[in-house]
Amino acid sequence: MKQKLCTFALNVVALATLCTGAVHASSVLEQIESTKKVRIAIPTDYPPYGMVGIDMKPQGLDIDMARYVADKLGAKVELVPVVSANRVPYLQTGKVDLVISTLGKTEERAKVVDFSHSYSPFFQALFAPKGLEIKDWSDLSGKTVSVTRGAMADSELSKVAPAGTQIRRFEDHIGTVAAYTSGQVQAIATSAGEGDAINRQAPKLGNELKLILKVSPNYIGVKKGESALLERINAIVLEAKNSGELDRLSQKWLKQPAGDLPL
Repeated sequence: MKQKLCTFALNVVALATLCTGAVHASSVLEQIESTKKVRIAIPTDYPPYGMVGIDMKPQGLDIDMARYVADKLGAKVELVPVVSANRVPYLQTGKVDLVISTLGKTEERAKVVDFSHSYSPFFQALFAPKGLEIKDWSDLSGKTVSVTRGAMADSELSKVAPAGTQIRRFEDHIGTVAAYTSGQVQAIATSAGEGDAINRQAPKLGNELKLILKVSPNYIGVKKGESALLERINAIVLEAKNSGELDRLSQKWLKQPAGDLPL
């Protein structure tokens, strides 16, 4: 009888532990609300969405959006710089609570990330100097192109680049852009915003948009299964859209309104 009671007690403890673990695993919003702190992954190498200003502090559309979201959550924001390749792993391993870093929606990412309503416009394109003739994707054969490893431009370029294209992948956008502007490669696959930044930084290059890779709005990434947090973030984004805040941020950093973003 005593042995049965001990076994029963152990089973109760085990069940309680499992339940506690389950609650803990799905309570990121509760943690944010209790600690009054939210960790948000942001870019610092991808203007105008994220960059380091002359004061050495992060700035850009994504940084402004991160601060806006944190304020609406009633929390102090901890900005965590990431690159394309580690954004999702940081979210999966709990190093950040949210990702606001030019995150596009793909089938592969949707397996491990839940996406909020879209908060800003974004499209990927192929850029090259005016003197380099590229009218369709077949013209890339034999040419060198830089792209950031793990970015959407990387996966999209891989789908359309013909045999013979030399794709050179870099770990961050700074390296990708530097390879292009220094003449190490002939073309670059990146965002329209980055293309505009290159025009300002290196006007003598004669950089121009050649081909559109993909139109892909940006979304806030939430760890899979965190439904309460996702619902709260969606409400914040919808409020920002209805109040004109999304248009204001887009106009500030992209010089155009956000437009009709998908919900």
